[in-house]
Amino acid sequence: MQTKQRIKTKLKNITILKILVIYLKVLRNPYNFLQKNSRFLNFLRDLKKYKALKQNTNIPIKNSDLYPRVHDKTKITGIDPIYYLQNTWCAKKIFENKPQKHYDIGSHSMMVGIISQFVPTTMVDIRPLSVTLPELSFIKGDITDLPFEDNSIDSLSSICVIEHIGLGRYGDSLDQFGTEKSAEELKRVLAKKGDLYISVPIDMENKVYFNAHRAFTRDYILELFSSLSLIEEKYIYGNKMYAEYRKDKGFGTGLYCFKKI
Repeated sequence: MQTKQRIKTKLKNITILKILVIYLKVLRNPYNFLQKNSRFLNFLRDLKKYKALKQNTNIPIKNSDLYPRVHDKTKITGIDPIYYLQNTWCAKKIFENKPQKHYDIGSHSMMVGIISQFVPTTMVDIRPLSVTLPELSFIKGDITDLPFEDNSIDSLSSICVIEHIGLGRYGDSLDQFGTEKSAEELKRVLAKKGDLYISVPIDMENKVYFNAHRAFTRDYILELFSSLSLIEEKYIYGNKMYAEYRKDKGFGTGLYCFKKI
């Protein structure tokens, strides 16, 4: 093992090999060929300019330590507007309602981790978390068969989840009724006067974009959760959030807060 590591270290110090490895990594990124090469050349130019600056001998630069990130030099902060807006919406609603404990089923782990910092949170997913937080507990579970009693959860979220269930994308079993089964389970475990926060893709008609996700009409989602009271609905089109459904805008994301009466 030590011999292998020594050989690896020596190879990393051969500049031409290091540059070749960097270039091959750049080529794997999902950009067109001209973009990849332009950004790689820009990286090399920046490297040359940096080395020509007055040297900081406390933190020397070595070719063996090059760690290029060639796609981050953008004019605006790179974010996914849907995740950014829906996650902040959900976190704000939970913060405003101040539950004693919150449960999340399958949402983005970053959002759940942040929520856990102001309310004790339990996350349920078919894939275990690789990191832990004192305020966040984890239960391995399936949204179509949740490990909770009826009417037992006062605060519950499942953001950008039920549209995926049954398509196999995340290792779940194939099931054409995955969304409907998920909705039934969320309603079942939600306590009386409990709050449920969900988001889903909204389209002009119900569709399956296999195996990425499904999309639904607003009417279909409201029908799925008709036994609950609709407290709030928001819609994301492009990089903006709207207070009302805009059919003319076509595909978007619907955010819904329901309460069990």
